[in-house]
Formats: sequence, C-alpha cells, structure tokens
Amino acid sequence: MSARDKFLALVDHKRTGPDHGLFRVPTRSDRNMSGTWRELDDGRLLLHDFGGDSVHEIVAAVGLSMQDLFPEPITGHARSERRAFPASDCLRAVAFEGTVMLAIGAAMMAGEALDRGRLVVALERVNGALSAAGLGVIRDR
Repeated sequence: MSARDKFLALVDHKRTGPDHGLFRVPTRSDRNMSGTWRELDDGRLLLHDFGGDSVHEIVAAVGLSMQDLFPEPITGHARSERRAFPASDCLRAVAFEGTVMLAIGAAMMAGEALDRGRLVVALERVNGALSAAGLGVIRDR
C-alpha cells in the first residue's frame, strides 16, 4: 500500500488532481478541509495544514508515523520541488478565511468591536497558503 493510500484511508479527503488533494485535519474539529496533500513522483507524501498543526501531530492522530509518508529510506539528495502544492489547493483550503476577513470588515464598518485575534489567525492561514504555493505573503500592518 502506498504512503498516499495509507494516509487517505484514515482521513476524510477530496482529490483535486491525480496526485494531490485536500483533507480534513484529524487533530481538531476541522469544519472545512484545511489540509492539503501531494504525492511526489518517488512516492513521498507531502502534507500541510493551513490551521497550523504539524505533520507530526497529524500523522500521530491517525496512528501513523513519519516513516509511513516515505515509501523507502531516502538516500542521497532528492531533486528540489519548485512548488510543494498546487495553488488551487492552497486557495481551496483557505477560502473560508476570506469570508472571515469579510465578516470582520463588515462588523468594523458597522461600528462593532474588532476581533483582531481572529483577523490575525485568518491572515496567518492565508499567508501559509501563499507560502506553500510558492508565492509572497501579505503584511498585517
């Protein structure tokens, strides 16, 4: 069984391409699929959570180890990847955060108190998606 098949059998997921997709992060009550996965040509499985949980926490939550993400011991140096995850997966994973930022902006326009903490979390998640897609980041000030 491939690393991809082992992991996807244990999480709620959606394929967005032949070698990549989204998954519901098992370390928390994830309402939206905020994790993304990609299988490399050599069988390695890359995982990223835009909510901030580490890969170690995610694999442990489903009863796997980091070694389960790699088909065999890696020797030598793997070729570098230009971009770890497709930009479309990154955008899908953080689409909800745009809605959060819009709601906070509307509340501000109506004179309501600003939930700065939640706004910062949304911005961090969007920046994480931009970074994983190999793009720049947004400044919060």
